[in-house]
Amino acid sequence: MNLTVLKLKLSPLLCVLLLMLATSGCFWRHHRAVALTRPASTGPIVTPDASLSARVISVNTVGQFVVLNFPSGELPKTEQKLFLYRAGLKTAELRVTGPQSENNTVADIVSGEAQVGDAVRDQ
Repeated sequence: MNLTVLKLKLSPLLCVLLLMLATSGCFWRHHRAVALTRPASTGPIVTPDASLSARVISVNTVGQFVVLNFPSGELPKTEQKLFLYRAGLKTAELRVTGPQSENNTVADIVSGEAQVGDAVRDQ
């Protein structure tokens, strides 16, 4: 009789232990899968610079406009605002009016002054 009482007491305990063992196995597998999906390196993210840049190739002080030369394939939109820099300092604001021909376009001088060779950016 002692043996059957012992079996009845051990049976629920054994079930609980087996259930814990089964669920802990799934728990550890889940963490391993997450660890494998993390990136190997955390280096810097490099993004291309999409800003416009140009050079002043001609200035008309009487008409208050400049002719700008852009790299191939990078022309601004009409009425776009641009900024003119000389030695790193902002010296004028421009508004693109057109016409555009190949890599060149015309912009009105809204404020400031311009010289041939000045750098032009959209920021």
